[in-house]
Amino acid sequence: MMKFKQYMTKYGVQTVLNVTAFLAKRGALEHVSNKLLGAAARFSVNKTKSSQPKSIEELGASWQKAFPSPKQIPLVEFKEDTVYAEIQTPCPLRGTGDLKACYRMMEYDRAYMTHFGGEFVVLKSQAEGGVNVCKVAIQFANKDNPTKLVHAHLRENIL
Repeated sequence: MMKFKQYMTKYGVQTVLNVTAFLAKRGALEHVSNKLLGAAARFSVNKTKSSQPKSIEELGASWQKAFPSPKQIPLVEFKEDTVYAEIQTPCPLRGTGDLKACYRMMEYDRAYMTHFGGEFVVLKSQAEGGVNVCKVAIQFANKDNPTKLVHAHLRENIL
């Protein structure tokens, strides 16, 4: 039974990623993609029934609860105002150079974290050439965070 659950989780996640990547690659469907991913985030928030985080560690843990396998999205570093994490799950946008599609695809994470008072930023994307793991950061929104985060799709001279 366990192998079946692992199989369904793995291929279920890949299917969701493929569908969201399909939508994200088409800028004209951004509204549809945002509605779909926002609804999925609200569903996840209701399903996890997490309380409002009070620390940066709790904020990171809240994000991890949105996914079936915390091993695929480890929290790798905590600073005073920021938690850094990785997304190790292979992305359908890997190596495409389409960082705008990556930004659109990550609407789920941004919407989910907004519910917990957080801001979610992709610092380094698998869509960039040679990147196999996304580097992301989460902070409390509306705070004077000394660490200024820049979304990958807004960096100059990316590729």
